[in-house]
Amino acid sequence: MQLREIIQILDAEILTKHDESALDLDVHTACGSDMMSDVLAYVKDQGLLLTGLVNPQVVRTSEMVDIVAIAFVRGKRPDSMTVELAESKNIILIGTDEKMYQACGKLYKAGLGN
Repeated sequence: MQLREIIQILDAEILTKHDESALDLDVHTACGSDMMSDVLAYVKDQGLLLTGLVNPQVVRTSEMVDIVAIAFVRGKRPDSMTVELAESKNIILIGTDEKMYQACGKLYKAGLGN
């Protein structure tokens, strides 16, 4: 599934600056977690992380497991330092008002695997 489809499904806002072609990225898996230890243990590459955590550690953890995008749920938005870090690591940040459970369900129903 392309990142632009995920943004549409979640009615999400793009939070990072990026090249328009970045929205064509293929996302193969998704993980919803606020525990970065679980992300490190279970996430596969080319994935999307859904989380309510908005600190720089989320970006650093995502980089370690080849996450291509992070979706902040529940209307949470990261500070400018976290956005800048993500941009430097070529990780796209999006924000949605959806709760994590609903966001994960919508993506699963649309065909995104885990």
